[in-house]
Amino acid sequence: MRQAMARWGTAVMVWWVGTAAVTAHAGVSVVDDHGRTVHLKAPAQRIISIAPHATELIFAAGGGPRLVGVVAYSDYPEAAKAIRRVGDNKSLDLEAIAALRPDLIVVWRHGNAQRQLEKLQDLRVPMYQSEPKQLEQIAASIEKLGRLMGSEAEARAEAGRFRARLQALRQQHAGRAPVRTFYQVWRNPLMTLNDTHMVSDIVRLCGGVNVFGGLDRLVPTLSEEAVLQADPEVILTAAMGATRNEQSLDGLEGWRRYARLQAVERGNLVSIDGDLINRPTPRVLQGAEQVCQALEAARRKRPR
Repeated sequence: MRQAMARWGTAVMVWWVGTAAVTAHAGVSVVDDHGRTVHLKAPAQRIISIAPHATELIFAAGGGPRLVGVVAYSDYPEAAKAIRRVGDNKSLDLEAIAALRPDLIVVWRHGNAQRQLEKLQDLRVPMYQSEPKQLEQIAASIEKLGRLMGSEAEARAEAGRFRARLQALRQQHAGRAPVRTFYQVWRNPLMTLNDTHMVSDIVRLCGGVNVFGGLDRLVPTLSEEAVLQADPEVILTAAMGATRNEQSLDGLEGWRRYARLQAVERGNLVSIDGDLINRPTPRVLQGAEQVCQALEAARRKRPR
């Protein structure tokens, strides 16, 4: 009997060790924001981020200590500023990236030049394409990155906090009177965003309506006449972020010459910190709160 129990115990131990070995080498897989399956043999330990928003998401998911390279304007959180720069959205230092021996590269397909992404693929390093398009997808992105990095617990906790804050904002602004809104991306040429962009999702969250949301292109080019005809109640733009540019800082001033434009007449020209509205990260809810405040102020200014 004792010999049988001993043999059984030995068999269980062998099974457990074998199962643990298989599990340790099973790797991890997720589907990125462009529908591509990303598979790693083991959780990533050396990560390079090729977009500022991706850097924030990696930190949010608990992977900050694993970042070995980032691009310019990766300035949040504070610890990101100390990580080695490997270029910017226009030019990457491919030799430096290769020398850092990454086991995962996180990219932004619409923000990084396609030719450079093709060269990155030549390194044969697993690549996760990050591009959340709706607010809810930010939480999912954090969880996916956490899985790739083996920091699931921290990622789930951060994703849960984000979802709770988002739900609170939805409840707070549900049922508000619609506010017709124009979002200006660029002044010359005049450009906006359609309803598939996250900025429009923020506007909807606050009870706003993107007056050009139905256009086909993600970033349509417009004429001033089109804006005057739409006569938005609020004009929004992004300014003062780390990636700021001089056009976006004073790009709304030109509308003041159209005194009868509702947004001008009622004093509803609004600039929001670009890092809080254009980066799909947990901080976007701070930008959303500012947009909601601006739209609520516009409601109060309506003639009685």
